[in-house]
Amino acid sequence: MDATARDMWELFEPLHDLVYFAPEARQAADGLGMRGYWMGYFALRAAPLGPVSPSVVTSSFYVFHPARVARALPDAWSHASPAQVLAARAEAVDAAMTRLFGVETARSERFAEAADLAWEAAAAADTNGRVLAAANQALERPGRAAARLWQAVTTLREHRGDGHVAVLVSLGIGPLEAMVLKAAAGESDGAFLRETRKWEQEDWTAAERALRERGFLDAHGALTRAGVAGRALVERRTDEAAGRPWHALGAERTARLAALLDPLARAVRESGLLPPGNPVGLPPREPAAR
Repeated sequence: MDATARDMWELFEPLHDLVYFAPEARQAADGLGMRGYWMGYFALRAAPLGPVSPSVVTSSFYVFHPARVARALPDAWSHASPAQVLAARAEAVDAAMTRLFGVETARSERFAEAADLAWEAAAAADTNGRVLAAANQALERPGRAAARLWQAVTTLREHRGDGHVAVLVSLGIGPLEAMVLKAAAGESDGAFLRETRKWEQEDWTAAERALRERGFLDAHGALTRAGVAGRALVERRTDEAAGRPWHALGAERTARLAALLDPLARAVRESGLLPPGNPVGLPPREPAAR
């Protein structure tokens, strides 16, 4: 089931990412009075937690410099309440999906089936110690299929992310070290990660030095054999920790959900919305069979 957990992540992650990159999400944040992309980002993602402090978000999001978060929160809650933000993001992702996939697809029986299967998997996710997953799982079930599908895959995504952070903490890999390893593995652009998460170059350099001392990086910043093994261990344990929803859904219905999500994920990937070198680190998928 470990491979299943990774395969399903590669299918639902692009749909979740619409909240970061679709113009409808930015328009929704602007309409609420959020000042700039990052205030909107933190408000839209953190809203299920309630009007929390920046320290809570810094801890749960893991890789952001505290100053990046503090510039957005708690100020965002003076412009709109978490409940207002949640309503706006549901409308935004519903509109984004309908535009991207087409009205006929978004209102189809297949789309509703995908939403219901994903919702069932998300409801089965184990959320002990997983704050972001638990907060998203507790939200009400949207009536419209597009919003329901997005909320379900977001719960699944945060469930996987919470597990990933737990693995990093258990292995003594801090926020910066995690990003350096991700960049060294070729999954994301290092400069993009550092700048968007608001870390200084000296912080990044210190993380590289720590990983060299640990034997994970060579003098040129490339992964050593130990670094490759360490990175593989992180990913394997993350996959293992993300298996509960798919065990609960069962192999046959998981495969059915994968088949329903595949064309949607491809549409997002091919839309150009996800910028090159973005922090998601999704691997390329094989072209669809013809």
